[in-house]
Amino acid sequence: MKWQGGGWDLEVLVTGYPGKAVLHGGLGWSTVVLLRGHGRIVVLDGGGYGLRRPLAEHLKQRGIALSDVTDLLISHSHHDHSVNWPMFRQARIWIGRVELAWALGVPWGETSVPEHTIEALSRWPTLQLMDDGDEVLPGIVARLAPGHTPGHLIFVMTGDRQDCVLLQDAVKNRVELTTRRTDMTYDPAVSRATIDMVWEICRERPGCLLIPGHDLPMVVENGVPRPIGTQQAGIRAWFGGSLDETTRYDLGPLEGTP
Repeated sequence: MKWQGGGWDLEVLVTGYPGKAVLHGGLGWSTVVLLRGHGRIVVLDGGGYGLRRPLAEHLKQRGIALSDVTDLLISHSHHDHSVNWPMFRQARIWIGRVELAWALGVPWGETSVPEHTIEALSRWPTLQLMDDGDEVLPGIVARLAPGHTPGHLIFVMTGDRQDCVLLQDAVKNRVELTTRRTDMTYDPAVSRATIDMVWEICRERPGCLLIPGHDLPMVVENGVPRPIGTQQAGIRAWFGGSLDETTRYDLGPLEGTP
């Protein structure tokens, strides 16, 4: 998925997945976005530990070394979005001021915040804090969007013909947008207010591209989110007699499933 606007070239490197494991909790398969423009190379979030090698390979295929990344935007402090900031140690690393304060204050071992990672980030010399309404990069404005976490930020980008809103886990998937109900929220009412804000952005910016944290990109048409592309995910498992023998389980929707 690619988008251009406001001097930026945007590409979704990894499409987030809208699901949980049956016995093993959250999958943590989250969206990762690459932005290039205005002399900057920007990554939005960085996935979880398991994405380190694939993410580095995605960037290498585009001629980008990890040290070339100038900015890492972190939407919120959960492990599947924040834990890989050490891959980009030379970059400016952006996180919300409210979010960082909350993440540093949560009891250890009780949330999805990677405590050691966030504590180290709070002392990192290239750390940059964001506040609601800040234009963090040219044409990219941070908006406070609490609910999933208290300091979650979304990013609104002004395009030439189409605007783009990087939602991440403020609205994780099309079902949350449609029903205005959210999974994994510290306060359902706060999350609903955030989704109401997103709908207002959609009214102000008709046809804008929405990029959620755990689903395909989408646009709203006649009040209904329309996903762009096809959800692809799967697992290979060793249930045979050798390492060369694997069983593949595709985790995309069944044919005909909306």
